[in-house]
Amino acid sequence: MSVGQAQMPGGLEGLVVRPVAMADLDALTRLAENAVPRLTNLPANRARLEERIARSLEAFARQAEFPGNEHYTFVLEKSSEGGAPGEVLGTATIRAQAGATDAYYTYRQETLIHASQQLNVRREVQTLALSHEVSDATLLCAFSLDARYKGTHAESLLRRARLLFIAQYPERFSNVLAVAFPGYLDDAQQSPFWESVGNHFFARSFQEINHIAGMRSKSFIAEVMPQFPLYLPLLTPQARAAIGREHPVHEGPLQEMLAEGFLRSRHVDIFDAGPILKAEPQRLETFRQASWHPVRIRPAHTLPDAEPALIANQSDDFRCLVARYALSPTGQLMLDPEHARRLEVEEGRAVLVAPLTLPGAQDVLDEGEM
Repeated sequence: MSVGQAQMPGGLEGLVVRPVAMADLDALTRLAENAVPRLTNLPANRARLEERIARSLEAFARQAEFPGNEHYTFVLEKSSEGGAPGEVLGTATIRAQAGATDAYYTYRQETLIHASQQLNVRREVQTLALSHEVSDATLLCAFSLDARYKGTHAESLLRRARLLFIAQYPERFSNVLAVAFPGYLDDAQQSPFWESVGNHFFARSFQEINHIAGMRSKSFIAEVMPQFPLYLPLLTPQARAAIGREHPVHEGPLQEMLAEGFLRSRHVDIFDAGPILKAEPQRLETFRQASWHPVRIRPAHTLPDAEPALIANQSDDFRCLVARYALSPTGQLMLDPEHARRLEVEEGRAVLVAPLTLPGAQDVLDEGEM
């Protein structure tokens, strides 16, 4: 390898993912207000977000031995000069168990066969059945990023840093991970699926019910939504077309998660029918390619050129950033002093490393690179 400054993808210098702090409340409120579309699990309400931060602080401090009602919230921060507080550019959360308190409801896509020998008729009919099977899964959720960084490697850093945290603490999480993507909305920002289904039972707009779901317990879903299967032929064509279809701004992120190893499940969101992806952690590329290395600190100008990688520390105060995957002949990861400082690691400490770029995801990132 040649020695010199390796070319880092644009927009990544100075970025680090860390646990949320109470001082991030203003930034979290801004990210919730600017999320497109608005997120049920990231309500634009200061009091609820303050509760979210307090819950996250408690979760990180707890020595959990199995998944429960823990919410681990992270932020993406860009460091500033002179040690001043950095700018918070994004946030993302892990819910250790999606239905730890209230059942996590979805619609499960199924096929029913209707047949009559007398009439010589056999028809397969697609249905949606109310389900809470996803309740036991660990949910990756509440993702919001500053518009300047969407579609870049910074988005991948924030999204996948959660996976490196899960890899370090598998006992805290389920053996199934799930990601729910916002569903399709029309030009009026209404959900065709909600208009054809939920609106008949709640008599409220999609935006109203989305707000209520973010502010209150979702137990009202089981109380009001129909308990019997929904026959898809009875829905409007627009509603049927929306089932399992993501919001247009989330097409790239969904493709990245598919490249990671997530698979489309039979489950869709109960409000807008957005897709829900699922995977076993050990089948994901981040887990398969991650490896531990002790740190060796060397001046930046002496480090060999190498591909960039996600690097996470092994500490109660989690940190994850992007640096060069430069290994010494003895397998030590060579970091410059600045990256070591931001990771809060000393020489000899172990870090977890995974490639930044996933197979099949590069084209998605290139389209939106800054």
